[in-house]
Amino acid sequence: MIRSSRARHPTAGSSPECGRAAVNYPSLVAEALDVVDFVDASCGGAVSGDLPGQQISAFTRTAVPPQYDALRPDTDLVTVGIGGNDVGLVQLAISCINLAAAPVGVSCAETATEEADPVDAAIDAFAPVYGTITDEIRARSPHARILFVGYPTGIRDGGCFPEQRIWPQDATYLQSKIDRLNAGMEQQVHAAGAAFVDLRASTIGHDACAAPEQRWMEGIVPTSPGIPLHPNAAGHRNAAEQVVGVLSPNS
Repeated sequence: MIRSSRARHPTAGSSPECGRAAVNYPSLVAEALDVVDFVDASCGGAVSGDLPGQQISAFTRTAVPPQYDALRPDTDLVTVGIGGNDVGLVQLAISCINLAAAPVGVSCAETATEEADPVDAAIDAFAPVYGTITDEIRARSPHARILFVGYPTGIRDGGCFPEQRIWPQDATYLQSKIDRLNAGMEQQVHAAGAAFVDLRASTIGHDACAAPEQRWMEGIVPTSPGIPLHPNAAGHRNAAEQVVGVLSPNS
């Protein structure tokens, strides 16, 4: 989240408890907008329940204050990125990793049946929570502009096996679930009167299958500093550009 007002002392930077770097996209947005009072409450591994509740850090096993505590009545901008951990996107990606030399064996896409797909069910059940989050932010910070930041393109259609050890059908399946979560987020936040920042389009061609110098999403084995299956520094720069673009007067 971002908080900005007229106070003189910013609260930002890296966080060992949360695995947060000082060059993540909220920090870059604050820098681009010359924000004088900035609070970055984002935390690695967070789920929606960690917004109102205390989170236990996956890195240090210490308690992290509720993210909503960063909100104030004079807050004028809030960015939110949430949902992937609630619906298990990282766990899904891990289940799609297969070290076999050829596409034989169990496919993660086979979790879907003709009757139902448990990942779809989880995403659809979670989507209304975006409206609840918007309402709570607005109650705490009634004058804030609220932006929900979507998820980038993780892997291209058909993947790039064996460079990324995810079989072609599983790569397509995995990205379809990221797209479904983005679509649900966009629909719900618009209905609640908030804005949605689309990262999908701008990151096409910069997924985990891209050449290392063009890669904004790290793969199973990172080729630059970053967490596997998460955006790297270039990915955060792009996210910041997209957020600033939505905030521009002509957007």
